[in-house]
Amino acid sequence: MSNSANEALFRPFKLKSLELKNRIVMAPMTRGFSPDGVPGQNVADYYRRRAESDVGLILSEGTVVDRPNSKNLPGIPDFHGERALAGWKNVIDTVHAAGGRMGPQIWHVANTIASADYPPNPDETESPSGFVKPGEKRGHAMSEEDIADTIAAFARAAADAERLGFDVVELHGAHGYLIDQFFWPELNLREDRWGGPAIGERARFAAEIIKAVREAVSDAMPVIIRLSQWKQQDYNAKIATTPDGMAEWLEPLVDAGADMLHCSQRRFWEPEFPEIDGENGLNFAGWAKKITGVPTISVGSVGLDGADFLGSFGGAETSASGLEKLVSRMEKDEFDLIAVGRALIKDPEWVKKVEAGEIDKLQAFSRETLAELV
Repeated sequence: MSNSANEALFRPFKLKSLELKNRIVMAPMTRGFSPDGVPGQNVADYYRRRAESDVGLILSEGTVVDRPNSKNLPGIPDFHGERALAGWKNVIDTVHAAGGRMGPQIWHVANTIASADYPPNPDETESPSGFVKPGEKRGHAMSEEDIADTIAAFARAAADAERLGFDVVELHGAHGYLIDQFFWPELNLREDRWGGPAIGERARFAAEIIKAVREAVSDAMPVIIRLSQWKQQDYNAKIATTPDGMAEWLEPLVDAGADMLHCSQRRFWEPEFPEIDGENGLNFAGWAKKITGVPTISVGSVGLDGADFLGSFGGAETSASGLEKLVSRMEKDEFDLIAVGRALIKDPEWVKKVEAGEIDKLQAFSRETLAELV
């Protein structure tokens, strides 16, 4: 790899109390290897191997708050309860011993479906308006009490993250899960203060969670929120179709206390508004940074050619690729950090190989990789 590539990807980064050795983030990816919601030593060792390979920041798989049916697979870890939190204490201590930095991704799946028989009580699932996807009812619309209790659950989880020693906390506000469902007009049909025709109105739920989290942790603790335009229920969905719309969406979140925006897209090199700045224009993270002024994380098929991650999970082939598109954007400071997903599931040493210029040694991702914690 060229010196310019190393300079772009392996610069240090600092945000509040967080100091990173490079700009590479392990993206949060559901693994489902936590029986009864408790992460064991195998989970700690999985993250340790990435820390030992110099991943700058590790973001955990989604780990759920203390609400009924907040998960949609039994092996998803909890971030509440004595046993689960003890498991996460072991994880962060293990990562720190290996020189890593890490934050949990705090999550509530709402009424999304992962399997036909889970969650066990689908009628108890909660969402803004009781829809699992546009036009399909499932579960119930959240009451004011449900909303207040959920906001409090996120705040408790964030406070526990800092108490356990994590370096950051990330809120999962993307991909059609609970927070994202409030943003999305097709699923948020509420006529009270938690809904409305304007995205700024529908952003209230996320903003209130961020405010509660910000109050629950110290000023030095960075708070990240992950966002996406696309949804697992509709890959072509868009919350914001213009920069002005994006400002109306994101500025309330930053005003509420978000320190960084993690901007998920399926392919990081695709421009967000090509009609404005062309086919090589700013991506989602680039526009978010330009609009809000806060640091951003980009993500999407980094280091892989072929299918995007949704396709590859379905069995489509991917192969390892060079990083020229990424480096050119990082050199321009379009965004601050880059999250790597599938490439790091397959290859714990991906970062060290990239830094050494050993691109030919990078391993391709395949669906079979998901069967174990490598």
